[in-house]
Amino acid sequence: MIPGRFEYHQPETLPAAVALLSDLGEDARVIAGGHSLIPMMKLRLAMPEHLIDLRAIGTLRHITVADGQVRIGAMTTQAEIIDSGALQQSAPILRETSLQIADPQVRYAGTIGGNVANGDPGNDMPALMQCLDASFKLQGPSGEREVAAREFYEAAYFTARDDLEILTEILFPVSTAGYAYEKQKRKIGDYATAAAAVLLGKGADGNCNHAAIALTNLADTPIYCEEACAQLLQSGVNAASIQSAVQSAMGQIEPVDDNRGPAEFKKHAAAVILKRAIDIAWSRN
Repeated sequence: MIPGRFEYHQPETLPAAVALLSDLGEDARVIAGGHSLIPMMKLRLAMPEHLIDLRAIGTLRHITVADGQVRIGAMTTQAEIIDSGALQQSAPILRETSLQIADPQVRYAGTIGGNVANGDPGNDMPALMQCLDASFKLQGPSGEREVAAREFYEAAYFTARDDLEILTEILFPVSTAGYAYEKQKRKIGDYATAAAAVLLGKGADGNCNHAAIALTNLADTPIYCEEACAQLLQSGVNAASIQSAVQSAMGQIEPVDDNRGPAEFKKHAAAVILKRAIDIAWSRN
């Protein structure tokens, strides 16, 4: 289908974009890469009267690593994340995840900000951001604020971002822990049937001193598995604690029947994927 009529805007600065969004209000939508919004417009599930394109705002496109913190501008593309040597050293799980998003053509245009901002439970970056304990910077008419990724997602397509705010930057601490992003999908480029982001750190005594686990597309929001992390921290990483961690995580998921399979199949896939991710992350220490 063809989208409805709309007026196109391309501001060149963030203040101009914020002012434009504030002036146009509920009739306007911000667009980044467009891979979520444009299909919805074609299906007439979204019919904004105004599109505010952020591509001309250069300040929203950067990757910096300093003082133990990673900062990524919202308009940074997945391809730029994959190519970044700085990110490969400071957060290699990001590259591993980006390489599993769609295909190269999409990754050259799709942005990290767009992936995390719209609350699509099938997107890969939201769970990863929870795993990395990231925060999102939001800019609106009332100023700037930060929201933790673990508190940002409220329901499918509903987030803590106000309609008049623009997500501008992602921040998280440098992560050198063992890592894995494992994803089960129907075909290359598809959304996950189930996916798991895992970070595990190993101390000098050989025990697990850091654990973070989050799951993709197994509920209306990404799921941060705090109890599963506790199982690995308290008991070490062994067959029994891994099984306990997986069981704990499975108690949090709420998959539904859809064209990716019945809920019971998704539960089985999620358990297999999570155990695999834990094994890989621990082996990378």
